[in-house]
Amino acid sequence: MNISLNDDLKAFVDSRIKTRGYSSTSEYVRDLVRRDEERAKEKRFKALIQDGLDSGPGRPWDEIRAGFLTDIGAAKATAAPKANRLSAKSSPKRISALGRCSAPE
Repeated sequence: MNISLNDDLKAFVDSRIKTRGYSSTSEYVRDLVRRDEERAKEKRFKALIQDGLDSGPGRPWDEIRAGFLTDIGAAKATAAPKANRLSAKSSPKRISALGRCSAPE
């Protein structure tokens, strides 16, 4: 990556490198990019916090959990008869050495 700077900016960067203890221009630029990345992450984090605050009051965990358990119970009750029908139809059969089929014991 190449970066073109006018003389004033080049002098500014050189002075920063000397006063802040950077070993090279590349090290200084990498530090600037990392700091900018951190600021962007912090801005995103603050936006997410604000979205949460703006979303209104939450519901108590016990209420949410009870709803989940009710939904799971209903799903199991609906799935159980289907599972029983499938297992009765698709029970494995054994083939004896004589070629006869038998239900498992």
